[in-house]
Amino acid sequence: MKHDRAVSPDLLREIRSQFRLDWTGHHGFPHWARVYRHGLYVGRAVGADLRVVELFAFLHDSQRENEYTDPEHGSRAADYACWLRSKGRFELDAPALDLLVAACQGHSDGHQLADPTVMACWDADRLDLGRVGIRPDPRRLCTAPARDPAYLARAWRRGVAHRDRIHRMAH
Repeated sequence: MKHDRAVSPDLLREIRSQFRLDWTGHHGFPHWARVYRHGLYVGRAVGADLRVVELFAFLHDSQRENEYTDPEHGSRAADYACWLRSKGRFELDAPALDLLVAACQGHSDGHQLADPTVMACWDADRLDLGRVGIRPDPRRLCTAPARDPAYLARAWRRGVAHRDRIHRMAH
């Protein structure tokens, strides 16, 4: 199933222009790209709104102030998403925007029950924990596709490969 792209090159440039962290770091663009990939996989399987999944991937960590503890970054990302929409940077109807806001606000809280679109977003982010050396726990994932052992293994390998690249670059 194909979907209309929600994140234009212009929108991505806007997000990057205000991003405070290392663009290629643990919460930067490579992470967002993997979250997008995982989100499409999970989202297609659960019938999620793929526009929301895509926007979540590129916005959920865009407002982080540091790579470590930043409990308000999800709420700031939700506010930023609303601001971007109000400025016409992307199109999304009000119900879909509500899903994006919920996904951004709750993505770091460990919740497991929500609308399937929101759960696809949360799982997409959690599937990339390998980038920081944490193996995703199937019991903490929301959807059956995310808990699939074969997919979990692939997600782990992708995340660990990123972690290893970052480590090599630092040394």
